[in-house]
Parts: sequence; structure tokens; C-alpha cells
Amino acid sequence: MNMKLAMMTATVLAAAVAVAAPKTRRGAPAPAATDDEPTTGKAAKVLIEQEPRLGQQACLNAPSLQGASLIGQCYKKPRKWIVLEAKYATFGSETSKFLDQLTFTWHVLLDTKSATENKGNKEKLALYSYFNCTTTYFNIPMGSHAASVVLPPSYLERYGEPKAIGLEISNQNGEELAGDCWSEIKGIAPHKKFWEDQNIMNATGGDGKPMIERRQGLVDRAKTIWGLVNPNDYEATVQ
Repeated sequence: MNMKLAMMTATVLAAAVAVAAPKTRRGAPAPAATDDEPTTGKAAKVLIEQEPRLGQQACLNAPSLQGASLIGQCYKKPRKWIVLEAKYATFGSETSKFLDQLTFTWHVLLDTKSATENKGNKEKLALYSYFNCTTTYFNIPMGSHAASVVLPPSYLERYGEPKAIGLEISNQNGEELAGDCWSEIKGIAPHKKFWEDQNIMNATGGDGKPMIERRQGLVDRAKTIWGLVNPNDYEATVQ
């Protein structure tokens, strides 16, 4: 993407965004729960302790396992996965030290120009690819936990690195308990729910083509090799 197109991209996205204060922000300590507070509903306390990483910091080599194979190894060099992780803390009550369930909804934008194999965007793909994924955890004890979703290596190679990530944590009634957005894309402000702004999601470039293509492939880590890494940090899900 040449300099003129890059400037046009930033201008179009910036024009599409009206910066607004977020409903929920990370960083404020959660108040201590009292005995009569329920562990469901909005009285349940959830705090994002560590935010997901963006760019190259979110790209990791997969853990390796020793084992037999009839066809041998296809790839001799390591291939990086996109691994999105967040650390969160839950606060129940003295009568129940568990939350019934929490649903994590992820929103991710990959930047095509950072693709490791599709350099120069020879395929003429949209400038950004949007992915989303929802995972529900059950019987969450009080304390610190991890939540994570991943994209296999081919997505990094073809569609690029994650440059904007949104995370919403809600209870079984659909009430949002915590959440935030992190962005390195000019025109998409941090703490802004870009996925709810149709001016952003439906933005077009100077050529009239969509700047964001909606794609599938983002999955909960438990369904991949990453489910074997620090499994005690992740609560039960329904497969």
C-alpha cells in the first residue's frame, strides 16, 4: 500500500469515528463484595487485570509435542499463531465463591499490510479483516483467570497482525460487566466499540470497495493445541 493510499485509509477511518466515553473502562479496582450480593447479575464483579496484546506481541510459535506421524513433518520452520489472551479477576460473595457463568465476546481487526506472506497485498484484499468469537465459561471461582482465542498461522500469513481488539464480558442475562477496546489503527480510538459503529464497519476506500471484510476462523483456545498450555488458568466451557 503506497503512501497516498495509507493517508486516504487513515482519513476515511478518522472521518468515520466520533470519539465517545466508554461505558466500562479497565483499571478501576473492583469494590469488595458484601455477603448479600448475588454472584449473578450486575452485582457480580469482574475486572480486566491484563489486556490482550496487539501486533507482533500477539504472535507466538505453537507449543510442540513429540509423537509419531505417518506422513512426517510438512513444515520445517516454525509458524506463528495469533494468540489473544486477557487476564481477569472475579469477585463473588462470602455465601458463594463462584459465578455461574461469564460470556466473553471478542472483536478483532487484522491489518492486511502486516501479513507475513501476502506482502504488498498482491491479492488485493480488503485493508482490514474483522473476526469475532464468543466463549462462555461456567462455575468461575473467585480469583484470577485467563480467557483466550486464537487464529491459526495461515491467518497471520494472509490477513495480517491484530491491530484492534475489543472484548466484552457479560453475564447470562446479557448484561455487560466489563469490557474495553484497544487499537493501533489511526481513526479507531481506544475504548471505542468500533464493531458497533456502522460508519467504520461499512467504510469504503477511494475506490469504493469495502475497507473491512468480515471473515470466520477465530476460535476458543481450548479447541486447539493451545488448550494444553496452562489449562488450570481457564474455566470449563461447553464444547
